[in-house]
Amino acid sequence: MRAKLFSLSIILILMNAFQSCKQENNSSEDPTMAMAKEIHDRVITLDTHCDINVDNFTTDKNYTQELSTQVDLPKMKEGGLDVAWFIVYTGQDSLNDAGYAKAYENAMAKFEAIHRLVDEYAPDEIGLALSSDDVRRLQSEDKLVAMIGIENGYPVGTDIGNVKKFAEMGARYMSLSHNGHSQLCDSNTGEADDVWLHNGLSDLGKEVVAEMNKWGIMIDVSHPSKESMRQMIELTKAPIIASHSSARALCDHSRNLDDEQLMWLKENGGVVQTVAFKSYLNTEKSEKRAEAETEIMKEIADSMGIEWLERAQVMALPADERNAYIQTYYRMLPVQKKKIAERDDLPPGVNVSDFVDHIDYLVEKIGIDHVGISSDFDGGGGIVGWSDASETFNVTLELVKRGYTEEQIEKLWSGNLLRVLDEVQQVAQELQAVRG
Repeated sequence: MRAKLFSLSIILILMNAFQSCKQENNSSEDPTMAMAKEIHDRVITLDTHCDINVDNFTTDKNYTQELSTQVDLPKMKEGGLDVAWFIVYTGQDSLNDAGYAKAYENAMAKFEAIHRLVDEYAPDEIGLALSSDDVRRLQSEDKLVAMIGIENGYPVGTDIGNVKKFAEMGARYMSLSHNGHSQLCDSNTGEADDVWLHNGLSDLGKEVVAEMNKWGIMIDVSHPSKESMRQMIELTKAPIIASHSSARALCDHSRNLDDEQLMWLKENGGVVQTVAFKSYLNTEKSEKRAEAETEIMKEIADSMGIEWLERAQVMALPADERNAYIQTYYRMLPVQKKKIAERDDLPPGVNVSDFVDHIDYLVEKIGIDHVGISSDFDGGGGIVGWSDASETFNVTLELVKRGYTEEQIEKLWSGNLLRVLDEVQQVAQELQAVRG
């Protein structure tokens, strides 16, 4: 009997020792995770670029539901993403009255969609912020926050009054072009063939810069050409932003900012919102992974009886057919994600570490006060580890692992961007007081 009790005692001692050892091992890992969670809960996390489709802003289908999109309210809550800038995007088309009218109609439909979300579908869950004070107030009410940016000033047309109208609809930043030269300025895409329309800003574009200053809309330089950016900085009376761009020194893409542009932005007092877009972070790594993922998607399409179209073919479709195909594509994404998770033979994907490499570079180059964070979700963005809003915490975790303090992380996630917004709105108040 004593032998059995002795054996039992030894077993209990060993079990306790094992448990103690296990806890010690866990505790060596837990502090970083615990610290990251606490910081993530305390800071305001803000993503300056989330594209939308008006089809997801209806009574039957909207962001209160778990959709196939990268952003919706359930995903924001799960990942701790507090503020999403929803984008009024219009693709570039003809520079004539018919094109401008169509673009304006598209822009207004997206403005109205965002307002439906905050006013009708989920007023108790999310509110529209027009200022940094609004952001903090909504946060104190335990609500998510929506803000509005305009990608491409093409919908302004030739009516300068539309700048004020868009500000009244809630727009707080606008880029003056997208992929292709607009009536306002040249696009970065001109680098491909060295063909330019305005050699920077058009005369109308210069007027629009002044109007944006007057009505408190931040100037976004993520898509305009380098010369356009130089001229905008020369003319503006307020800081600017690059709403979704990364470091060209690390990834040579015309959508990124080179070191000279970064110094211009620093001297202007602006902020570059580092973007989690695979091909703007590591082109070679992105292309290898994309080839493998595309093959998986083609297999899924074939199994569903869907004709696979390349991007250029999709963009060439009539608008209704294009939107329908894109929605089908989004429905295939969860299937693709599951299949990718089951494979261990794929090339490594661009991940959160690659993303924070760009943040590190930008911080070292222009300082912590001029760098922020964006995703370009539902517009091509998303990386391994931050593939949708539900994984937002992983960015904070990587920042903590690299030694960023809570104060620095707060600046990166929202402090810098909101500081620029405050300064832009202060300039607007002063200009309105002078000009009336």
